[in-house]
Amino acid sequence: MASADLRQELDCSICLTTYTDPVNLRCGHNFCRVCIDRVLDTQGGSGGYSCPECREEFRDRPVLHRIITLRNTVETFRSTQLEEGKTGIFCTYCYHSPVPAVISCLHCEASLCNDHLRIHSKSPEHVLTDPTTFTENRKCSIHRELLEYYCTEDSACICVSCRLDREHKGHKVETLHEASEKKKQKLRIVRQKLMTEREETEKRVQSLQDRRRKVQEESERVTALFIELRRHLEDLEKRVRRNISSQEEQISLSDLIHQLEIKKKDLSRKMEDIEKLCNMTDPLTVLQESDTGDLCDTEEGDNEDRERHDRLLHDGGDLDVSGISHTLHKGLSDMIKEVNVFFYIQEASDILLDVNTAHNLLEISDDMKTVSWSDIEQNCPETPERFQWCEQVLSSQGFSSGRHDWEVDVSESEHYRVGMCYPSIERRGGQSLIGDNKKSWGLCRDRGVCFLKYDYKQIRLSPNLSSYRVRISVDYEAGQLSFYDLCDPIRHLHTFTTTFTEPLHAGLYVWKGRIKISGGSGDV
Repeated sequence: MASADLRQELDCSICLTTYTDPVNLRCGHNFCRVCIDRVLDTQGGSGGYSCPECREEFRDRPVLHRIITLRNTVETFRSTQLEEGKTGIFCTYCYHSPVPAVISCLHCEASLCNDHLRIHSKSPEHVLTDPTTFTENRKCSIHRELLEYYCTEDSACICVSCRLDREHKGHKVETLHEASEKKKQKLRIVRQKLMTEREETEKRVQSLQDRRRKVQEESERVTALFIELRRHLEDLEKRVRRNISSQEEQISLSDLIHQLEIKKKDLSRKMEDIEKLCNMTDPLTVLQESDTGDLCDTEEGDNEDRERHDRLLHDGGDLDVSGISHTLHKGLSDMIKEVNVFFYIQEASDILLDVNTAHNLLEISDDMKTVSWSDIEQNCPETPERFQWCEQVLSSQGFSSGRHDWEVDVSESEHYRVGMCYPSIERRGGQSLIGDNKKSWGLCRDRGVCFLKYDYKQIRLSPNLSSYRVRISVDYEAGQLSFYDLCDPIRHLHTFTTTFTEPLHAGLYVWKGRIKISGGSGDV
């Protein structure tokens, strides 16, 4: 009864048979990998996915997680079923009711239960083996005798008569049991290798699944970030527009324009009346026309309008561009800070070069951000931290946690190496060059060819850099060091993955030219 209950727990709810390569969904329900993949394939065209067991819905195709413990339980259960006599082979001599056989005799070509085994002959020619079905392939096709031996030279199972034939005479022969045990031993070794390989494959699959899940999560986070940034931009636009509207109300240009339009119409009317009077030929009519004084009285109102016009035009007729610019810069700056917080990047001081590490043929600018090669030695004192063999320099800051980005301009150098180094990097000999050891990672250009290098191993870039600006990004806790070509769009060149054991310093190598650090951010 317990076995039946266990079997029920080990059955897939889709195919209703014992699990094969069991996996589970995020909701916790288990299925055969082939079964659930088939179900998810059919759901793909409907725009969503759901668990066949509980109907929990998933927006994206769910990631399947292999259940190693459940798989081992299934394999143990299957082997137990075989050990319990579920072979389907019954005793040859139990006529009235089928009794499971516990052994077979190759000589008698019969299978025996425990009762018949006790009275079976113990003679050497009666070869006993695990319960088996007797078929023609157990007999020699030539002599019609039982196959009892194995010819190692011909890799063939033979009978007693075959040993005496000319075909096998003089060959090394073993009993089937001896040959079988030797083959089993070889198979056990192969199985162990396969098991190790399978475990390694499972780990690689799991790591790739974890990576895919992380990428999906990051993609969702970035989508959410853009939604939030759009909201901030809309709020910023509303604030700026309210500011402009408020200033427009204070300036009151609309009222003045309206009044001037009215005055313009009045002046046009007066001009028409005056023109009519001037065109009259009767002097008496011209002199007796009333309200002519009003036509000539314009000076006082004109001076007042002109003063108001000049005051608004020169003293208050412009928008407060500085205030609007400040609002925009403040709002955009807050958004950049929010992006940095989202990606766990904190602002920090710019990267500065350490003159105490610079080779004697290198000149460091006053702002500590540009390194130039010179054929004139700088007569710097020889110290343990100064590079003696190669034209290199390190930054004074070191990164031991967090995420950091910095950029370099390599437009004025044809031969360079830029990257990150441990402070314990050698300062003498060829092993001190960036990328030619296990303590530095670099992007290099040599004779027009660009490549990435670590521990003497090169990764050729094809095509070469499209721009003259390079970004280097560090995620210390994740053990990732990435290089980017700042073209449009930005091109990811390569990411080194390791476990950092020391603080990381920026490192620059230059020969016949100069390199300039153009920015940096992160914890220092």
